[in-house]
Amino acid sequence: MAQLTARERASLPDRSFAYIDSSGKRRLPIHDEPHVRNALARFERTRFEDDAARERARTRLLKAAKRYGIVPVGFIDGQLRRAASSPDVSSLPTGNVTFLMTDIEGSTPLLRELGDAYPGLLRDVRGVIRNASRRCGGRQVDVHGDELLVVFPKPGAAIEAAIDIQRRMSERAWPGVRRVRVRSGVHSGRPTLTDSGYVGISVHTVARVCFVGHGGQIVVSRATKSALAGSLPLGARLRSLGRHRLAGLPSPELLYQVEANGLDARFPRLRASVPPLA
Repeated sequence: MAQLTARERASLPDRSFAYIDSSGKRRLPIHDEPHVRNALARFERTRFEDDAARERARTRLLKAAKRYGIVPVGFIDGQLRRAASSPDVSSLPTGNVTFLMTDIEGSTPLLRELGDAYPGLLRDVRGVIRNASRRCGGRQVDVHGDELLVVFPKPGAAIEAAIDIQRRMSERAWPGVRRVRVRSGVHSGRPTLTDSGYVGISVHTVARVCFVGHGGQIVVSRATKSALAGSLPLGARLRSLGRHRLAGLPSPELLYQVEANGLDARFPRLRASVPPLA
């Protein structure tokens, strides 16, 4: 399949894309058969803003597949597996909660380097994150490609889990590669729990907080710092990283880095789109 040039992409109408996010970014082109097949393969690796957006994109994509006579057996199987592995939302915490999101740094180079061995590495990384989160009372909410989202009733437990994850990731030997690092973002809020999971600005915020960090780094929002009320895990501390504009959020966010024994403390400037505000 030929890659679309910027000019070719710009010339396509909106109906030629399965998903258009709230900022107007158009994703998953479906204007011809090769791109429909590509969109089917990439659908589960695409992050949607909410379940309604996912469902709209899924409907558009299936209509496009039908138009080109494609029977998306693998895609449908993937959707069924996702539904089967979804958490029991009735038992998830409500009210004020804290989210921990993790993402593998440099996953694309790792995929190129490891090839067919990458799924095994991804499984092992997820195992580290899930085990550490479970020990601290966390519940997995969503897993999407290299990202994993966990919810905690208390902010201190989320920080404790994030520290444990980073320590265990750094101590572990990873066959075939020198090291594997994950970035972590922590944010507290009061999302709405629906029959398909959490929705609300706090879910979007934790994704943005995670994105700006680096592998090995734990970035925490001001809301989580306030929710902690000084109840950090023993030996942990927060260092201010200044205020940053995060994509899609209306106001600059004051961010902090978790520091603790066994964690790296020095990282490049956050991956924010603009420098920190004074």
